[in-house]
Order: sequence, then structure tokens, then C-alpha cells
Amino acid sequence: MGAPKGLERATATRTAVLWVPDWPVVAALAVAGLDGHVPAAVLGARSAGGQEAGRSVVATTAVARSQGVRRGMRRRRAQERCPELVLLDADDARDAREFEPVALAAETVVAGLEVARPGLLLLPADGAARYHGSERALARELVAAVAERTGHECQVGVADGLLAAVLAARSDAVVPPGGAAAFLADRPVGELVHAVADPGAVAAVREAASLWWRLGLRTLGDLAALPPQSVHARFGGLGTWAQRLARGEDLRPPARRRVAEDLAVSEELDPPAPRVDVATFAARRLAERLHAMLADRGLACGRLRITARTEARPEDGAGGAVLERVWRIDDAAGGMSAARITDRVRWQLEGWLTTAALASGASPGTPAVAPLVELALTAEEVAPAGVGQPSLWGPDAGEDARARRALGRVQGLLGGDAVLTVRRQGGRDPRDRIHLVPFGEDAPPPRDAALPWPGALPEPAPAVLLPDPVPAGVRDAEGRAVVVDVRLAMSGAPHVVTAEALPGDAVVVGWAGPWPLAERWWAAASEDTRRRVYLQVVLDDGRGLLLAQGAGSWSLEAVYD
Repeated sequence: MGAPKGLERATATRTAVLWVPDWPVVAALAVAGLDGHVPAAVLGARSAGGQEAGRSVVATTAVARSQGVRRGMRRRRAQERCPELVLLDADDARDAREFEPVALAAETVVAGLEVARPGLLLLPADGAARYHGSERALARELVAAVAERTGHECQVGVADGLLAAVLAARSDAVVPPGGAAAFLADRPVGELVHAVADPGAVAAVREAASLWWRLGLRTLGDLAALPPQSVHARFGGLGTWAQRLARGEDLRPPARRRVAEDLAVSEELDPPAPRVDVATFAARRLAERLHAMLADRGLACGRLRITARTEARPEDGAGGAVLERVWRIDDAAGGMSAARITDRVRWQLEGWLTTAALASGASPGTPAVAPLVELALTAEEVAPAGVGQPSLWGPDAGEDARARRALGRVQGLLGGDAVLTVRRQGGRDPRDRIHLVPFGEDAPPPRDAALPWPGALPEPAPAVLLPDPVPAGVRDAEGRAVVVDVRLAMSGAPHVVTAEALPGDAVVVGWAGPWPLAERWWAAASEDTRRRVYLQVVLDDGRGLLLAQGAGSWSLEAVYD
């Protein structure tokens, strides 16, 4: 028995996709002020240790591709192919910020667009195509509007279903109604990655596609032909997502019951937020509230609507300007975490700020948008999802959430650097192993703690690291100052340690070291060469001290329990 007529029409919804090829490198070149015809490539994010050698290419210009540079290449291999290659860092915030003018240009042609990811827009094609005469005419209007208003070249595709529309855009084609399944059937299963909206889900989709290829599912048609129950039982939600895309269906079929109402959270900003970083802290609180509401109800959303209202200005009217944008939430990533929601809001706020600044003739960092007085997030296309679980050892009493809200409030008032958290990073001494980041930011440390660090101090690590080293003195049993020479020979055994942090003279009952540490040894003596030796001592009261000698004087660095 066939599907009801209403369901057939709903799953055949026409979707238009606007795609700007190589957007990460296009945005990076625009920010760097470089010409689009230079050979350039964007490298993936640095590893936790900030290593360069293992980074790979995620986007290239056409000039670089003509010289053999391809996505996925390691940095050194790409430079071998093209020695004059300009290397640029990946930056999701930059890509989203620079993409806002493209979204505004497309919005002059079609209303109700969604940002799938920077460089890719989803637009409803049915009504717009009737207005402009045909789907091909709609595509021409979109390409012309983006080129005229932003100077960027784009491609537009129209088809049934998300994946077919995305691949149609990559070939600048219009797939006839009902032809999505045939259009997709012979394409490699790895092309599913082009429909992923969340960068964090790309690796999972590629891994699944590689597995399907090894199992003999070489094309999207092979995947689409499998029984849906078997695919879900073997590959879970990701398999169901992939098969529905391979069949040319929409990601979210019509519900057979009443659709859940949209969930919305909002907050008035008092005082008004004049900068993006201040508004982001309010966005984090809203994101956590919205995420908690979805988890408590066992729901997931398909779209995130971001709305901001600015302070009233004469040119905006009595109520202030209202800014609004919709982002698509990727099913392949298993929904959206509070942190990812916060990222979307921050990117969008930066996009509005930059676009307004450029429109007013000011520099991109100038606050051309009036301070924000209200911020709202709405979860749309709400549908049942996995139920969120409480804490492993009993229900959460809410202390963590209240603490996060309090710290976020402090950041909102004093700025992002007012509350810092400690991350462990690679280094040779305890001070270098500490990396401070603003509370709530998920920034990897610049140096990988898992890498070997020759010459590093042995374990255990000290319990208390002093904010600044305290001048100290080390004397032997005869009262003479203990000195370590260039051959690491000590003038005498440590017997007494004096420092402002210690009450009187502290008697040493045991010691270990010294350990030399020379960093930047190639620099001139007048520069910061960081040559020093470390000494661990145990006092008669049971405490342990970490002492350092540099330039002939001792300092107290840390205390052991």
C-alpha cells in the first residue's frame, strides 16, 4: 500500500541550495586582503599541541588545485606540489562572520533561508520558483544577487531532498521533480559528507562511508536499496540519516501526530551588551537553558532561530532594530550541544557586527550596531529524540548549573578574561604546564601534554604553584650561600632555606637535584634564554619546596604537600 498523498507531497518538497565553492579559503583570503587568484589553501585546526606537520588541507583555490594541491593533503606534501602556496588557518568564526553578507544578498530574493554551514544556504524553492517563473530563473536571480552585492561567485542547485539539492548545487544543476533518487543512485557513498552541516560530524560520516565501501556498498543507490530496519539496527541513527538522504528524502518526514511546539528562551540584557563577547555570555546561558529544556522533554530540534533586539536609535524606530537568522541543526551530529549552540550564536553576532560596520563605512571591529538589549533562541522543527540522562551517581542537584550561571554573569559584567580556568599543557616546568583560558571556551592548549618533553621536571607535580616566584636564599650548614656552577656542581649541601613565604629559617632534611633547564639556548645572552636549574628540598615540618636558580639567585617556585 502506498503512502498517503499528503506524505508523498511533503517528502517531495523542493529545496534550493546556494553554494559558494571553497568558502573557507575565499573567506580567509578576503580577511587577509589577498587576491582570489593566488594559490592558497586553508589548513585544518592545529592539534592540541599546536603541531604544524600533521595538519592537512581542508580547502584550496582553483589555482592551487591546478598545481596538484588537493583536500586532505598534508601541509608538506601540498608545499611540495606548489612551493608558492599561501597557507591560511581554519577559523569557523571567521567563515560564519564573512558569510553573513552572502545570506543577506540571498534574502533579497528568497525569504526564510537557513544557514546549513558557512558557504551553504538552504532555501525553500516552491513559492520562490513560482514567483520568478521557474526554478532556473530563481537560480539565476540568486547568483546575480550574490555577485552584485558581495562580489562572490556562487552556484545554485534545486532538487527533492537535501543531499540531492546540495550535489545539484555543486554541479550547478536543477534536478526534475521525482528524479532525486535516480540522480543520486550512481554517486559514491562518500558524497554524503557534502550534506553535513556540523564540522564535528564530518569525521564520523567519512568513517561510516569508508566502512560501507569495504562492505560493498559503493554507491548511494546500494545504501538506499537496503531495508531501513536493518540499516538502523546495524548503524543506528547515523545509518538512518544517511539512507534517507541517499533516497532523496527530506531529513525530517511529516509527523503522523501533532508536531511538538517550538521551544524558546530569551533574556533581557541589563546593562545592554555593547560587544559581541559580552553578549556571548548571555548566549551561553540561553543555550544551556534551551539544551536542558530539549533534554528534559526528550526532544531534538531541526533549526535554531537566533533573534537579537538592539537599543533604540532614531534610525531604528522606538523599539530598536530586530536581527534574525536561522541555522540548521545537523542530524548526523546527533543533535546540538549547548557549546555548539553558543558557537552558532557567537558567529552570528560577529557576522551582524561586521556587516553593519562595513555598511556604515567603519572598520569591521567598530561597534556600528547599537548595544543589544534582548537575545532570544528558538528551537524549531522539534521532534522526539533520545532522552537525556542524569548524572551517573544520582540526579544533579543543580549546583554546577548555578555556578556556571554565576560565573557567566561575572563575565558578562567584567569581560571574558575576568574568569579563567586552568588547562594542562605541555612544558618542562610547572609554570609552563599551566594554560589559562576564559571560562566556557573550548580552546585546545597550544602545546600537547602527551608529547615527550626532554628535560622536564620529574613527577610528582607540586600542589601549589605561586602566582609569581618569591626571592629565596639557600645556605649550607656553615651559612654560606649555595651556588650551582655551569657543570651542575653544588658549592655545598642545602641546609637552610629563607623566603618571605616561610616563617624564619626552614631547615632542610632532604633534597634532590639539581635539574638543568635551558630553553632558547640559541638566543643571545641579553635575550630571554631561560637558563636555570631546579632543586627539590624537604623541610623538617614535612613540606616540600621547588626552588629555581637563575642568573645566580634563588627563587621559590612551588610548594609540595
